[in-house]
Amino acid sequence: MSLVKLTIKGISYSQTQNGAYALILNEVDGERKLPIVIGAFEAQSIAIALEKEIKPPRPLTHDLFKSFADRFDIVVKQVIIHKLVDGVFYSSIICERDKIEEIIDARTSDAIALALRFNAPIFTYKNILDKAGIYLNTNPTDLENQNADDEGILSTPETFGLDNEGKPGDIYVSMSLSELHEALEKAVQDEDYEKAAKIRDEISKRES
Repeated sequence: MSLVKLTIKGISYSQTQNGAYALILNEVDGERKLPIVIGAFEAQSIAIALEKEIKPPRPLTHDLFKSFADRFDIVVKQVIIHKLVDGVFYSSIICERDKIEEIIDARTSDAIALALRFNAPIFTYKNILDKAGIYLNTNPTDLENQNADDEGILSTPETFGLDNEGKPGDIYVSMSLSELHEALEKAVQDEDYEKAAKIRDEISKRES
């Protein structure tokens, strides 16, 4: 299976559900986005790694791992998002020490946080991107006019994780497949990547 290189587009956060973030990965040689729901700690760690000027007073867990690896001459060569099951992404960290390569299983959020610190490329398989990637039709003029302050915050969802009455709950379970596909299309058009990821995961569960 062919590998597709990904870059980090940014992180979207929910104002209504504590701890809910969406990491947006972008296809290098294409227009598809791959939203992955991650936790608050991992989102913070990735955001700090993206902002080179921010240096926490004490090492975060991923910084400690980097220091540990450097001390023992371990290099992270690349990260591969290799599996998607029931909306959960599985990743591998490809490491090397003394010219011996090792593959370590990792949560995708941890793997990407480490990839940033090692300047290692991030890949996924084409079939995963075909299944979980979403297209965003963006007008180039809109990109030119985009406020630079908005970069990194790709959406500000207001109803993620709420039902029609504004109460917590997963409304997608009760929706039909056709309704889910319509909702997914609308979420993509609104650039609400967090909601799109949630809907896509529900679709993936039913179609797998």
